[in-house]
Amino acid sequence: MNNTLTIRGLAALAVILSVTLSGCLGMPDSIRPVTPFQLDNYLGKWYEIARLDHPFERGLSRVTAEYRLRSDGGVSVTNRGYSEKTQKWKQSQGKAYFVNTPDQGYLKVSFFGPFYGSYVIFELDREDYQYAFVSGPDTDYLWLLSRTPTVEADVMQRFIALSQEKGFDTTQIITVQHE
Repeated sequence: MNNTLTIRGLAALAVILSVTLSGCLGMPDSIRPVTPFQLDNYLGKWYEIARLDHPFERGLSRVTAEYRLRSDGGVSVTNRGYSEKTQKWKQSQGKAYFVNTPDQGYLKVSFFGPFYGSYVIFELDREDYQYAFVSGPDTDYLWLLSRTPTVEADVMQRFIALSQEKGFDTTQIITVQHE
């Protein structure tokens, strides 16, 4: 009897750990990652133009993300933003890996040890990789990234229209200052 309880307990613990350690992967039902995707063209510095705000970015301006290839085939992620309140830069280091195949804009990103969240590129300037629309695991996470600190009005309009069509609350989008 004790062995059965121990085995069941270990099995339950294994299931709980695997669910917990997998983090928040997945994507909104309305979102499909871009394909084909070329990581080499995506690497480098991006400016955060607009987002749905969250506590981990609240109050930050001049937000950038830099992606570099890691020796293990993953991607090194450096996010940086300026806090006007504290008059200091905040920076976080993370890592990302493809969830499915490297030709699909669907990665898992971790800034906290074994915990990963979805990073889904659902729209992209496929010719020059000058802008990207990115979702997290659900419609609470949304970003517009650009290679420059500003975008043309038509890119912002497309971002808002497509995001609204995909189920994001576009009334909550904030623009990021880069002055």
